[in-house]
Amino acid sequence: MTRPLISVLLPVYNAEPYVAAAVDSILRQDYDRLEVIAIDDGSTDRSLEILERYRRADRRVSIISRANRGLVASLNEGLAVARGELIARMDADDFAYPWRLSRQAALFAARPELGFCGSVVDMLQHGRIARGQLDPVFRLGLPVLSKFFTIFMHPTVVYNRRVVDESDLNYNCSYRHAEDFDLFRRLAGRYPAAMMSESLLVYRLHPGSVTSRHASEMRRTHLRIVGENLEAEGLVQDSVDLCAIGDDVSFDNVRRAAAFICGLEERIAELPAASRPSFEAGALNLFYFLYQLVNDQQRPALTHELLTLTAKWNVIRRREKYALSPGAWAPWLSQASIWAARRADWMAYRLKSAPAASVLAPYRMGVA
Repeated sequence: MTRPLISVLLPVYNAEPYVAAAVDSILRQDYDRLEVIAIDDGSTDRSLEILERYRRADRRVSIISRANRGLVASLNEGLAVARGELIARMDADDFAYPWRLSRQAALFAARPELGFCGSVVDMLQHGRIARGQLDPVFRLGLPVLSKFFTIFMHPTVVYNRRVVDESDLNYNCSYRHAEDFDLFRRLAGRYPAAMMSESLLVYRLHPGSVTSRHASEMRRTHLRIVGENLEAEGLVQDSVDLCAIGDDVSFDNVRRAAAFICGLEERIAELPAASRPSFEAGALNLFYFLYQLVNDQQRPALTHELLTLTAKWNVIRRREKYALSPGAWAPWLSQASIWAARRADWMAYRLKSAPAASVLAPYRMGVA
């Protein structure tokens, strides 16, 4: 049987420090029936020059280059010209392990009914790689979980064009910076999906990443999508109180969001036993999302309010609990405790993370 062609979509915008490693990691896959479609979105650095070198050196590489139009437009352009039966996503600041595409192609061969899949990732930050692990939540129903959070890391996803209808495989510009969340919730409701337990890609964390640069808008859009999903499920009448906190993390909005969470949990408790665990896990993930959003404000009294009103003190780590407990009456003490906890987390991360040098070495010898 002929192995399916895999089209790899690689949107690029000012990724000069990283794009060579990303392209190298795809061209050195142990699965060679592939094409790389690089969409240069009006880069102002040397990204296009680097891509041109790869195009001249390897006929599997093609380039679309034009003025800046944004990630959603780039992805949809790539989908329109992709020839593969399988379409893989890739980001210009990440790199794939050499076996990534062969493992994902094998999954679709074994389960041809799948519409799309994703995988666990390893994280690269400050020169060290933290090994990823599969969250036990993925044992639950992906169609339900996809209503609460982005079920797959975007650059790990492969779509099965033989299963997913062409009209469904598109990104919506109305959900900018959460376009993957929107697409996955739509696909998971119609097509079977699978999460692979193996890390197939190294996800690079750095200040210039889309996630870092557009965190605020991403969070607002995320809450909007969750609200739409919960309204469609009839679990809430409206999501105004949920979305408000995305615009303004104030005491009033924290209280409204806490009431929203409590009301949602009451309605989920009334659901049939078969679907309830997946919805409960999704609601808990939504709480953690809000907890992180509020905690990032570095105003311990706000976080203390959220934890108290939702009665969620027991679902955070003991270290965080001790740090935040005095947040209502001694914010300065909480701030000091939080700083110490983060420092301890960072030291633990460095001790258990693998040095990146040996992993990155094969990707430092590209044509760039």
